[in-house]
Amino acid sequence: MASRATPSPATHRLPHSGTTMLTVHSPDHALHHGAAEFYRGRLVPCFEMPSRVEHVLASIAATELGAVIPPESFGREPLVRVHAPDYVAFLESAWAEWSALGETGDALPYVWPARDLRGDVPPAHIDGKLGFYSIDAAVPITAGTWTAVSASADVALTGAKLIVDGARSAFALCRPPGHHAGARAMGGFCYLNNAAIAAQYWRDHGMARVAILDVDYHHGNGTQAIFYDRADVLFASLHGDPQVEYPFFLGYADETGTGAGEGFNLNLPLAWGTEPAEYLSALDTALERIAGFGADGVVVSLGVDTFEHDPISHFKLASADYPTIGARIAALGLPTLFVMEGGYAVADIGTNVVNVLRGFEGG
Repeated sequence: MASRATPSPATHRLPHSGTTMLTVHSPDHALHHGAAEFYRGRLVPCFEMPSRVEHVLASIAATELGAVIPPESFGREPLVRVHAPDYVAFLESAWAEWSALGETGDALPYVWPARDLRGDVPPAHIDGKLGFYSIDAAVPITAGTWTAVSASADVALTGAKLIVDGARSAFALCRPPGHHAGARAMGGFCYLNNAAIAAQYWRDHGMARVAILDVDYHHGNGTQAIFYDRADVLFASLHGDPQVEYPFFLGYADETGTGAGEGFNLNLPLAWGTEPAEYLSALDTALERIAGFGADGVVVSLGVDTFEHDPISHFKLASADYPTIGARIAALGLPTLFVMEGGYAVADIGTNVVNVLRGFEGG
């Protein structure tokens, strides 16, 4: 509840006009290219693929948006501010442990510590580790996964640093995405939680309150869990109703935070077939909560899998709706970091992402 938070001085609040938005991108994302994921009883080609980024880059190049720059390297410390050190170590070593068995294909889990099994002791064997540190079988680990996911975090951190250094906005073209990754688990194509890492970086560099707005079709369960007991980071998400949609086990409206974080988590689950007017109404609700929170900056988990032709999603937004989303976010008047999440209609992803960014920029 926003009334619990006294707005901090708006020292970071900026006018709507400003310099052109920079995009941060690393070609290392392409080193993570899983062959398959387990989906509805069968192995299928991964929906999350390198070509998603290439389509976005091509669309940015065709616009008046700013330059594309490489990320800086931030090392391990910002990662373990959000993720458990043993989990980060697992991600770094998993491929070496897997290949030491003589395996050459992707590493995927096949057993998980469900309710009647112990979930407090990490196994020593890689097969057990893969299940212990995951929530599903949509997270293949390949020879290049650690390089790609650590570069993705550096992309988000570079975008966050640009804003600390005075930029009004930035776009972190992260891949793999991050919002399903918890403090100690990967899932839903996500390994390191880029949005959470960026938000914590802002907290560590002077922002008293940070808001995270998740507009991806799927609930950002990892981001919610990371900040669920905190009052300094507000998480607001509009997403497919978890009664019928992934991640199924988090994202309900009655999840409002715990302890000091009570009232600082807002979930707005929406039904399959949600039309643009209903979606934008929910967005306005989330933005009103952020405005009342007194945030010094907002991280946007930018998923465009809300698109009407997305192959694994069920909302009805058209490409022409995305500039409106960007413009309404801009009306907050806050420093804003866009962090790339989902969007699996690959041919349209670039158009939809650029439409959000151009709407934010007023174009």
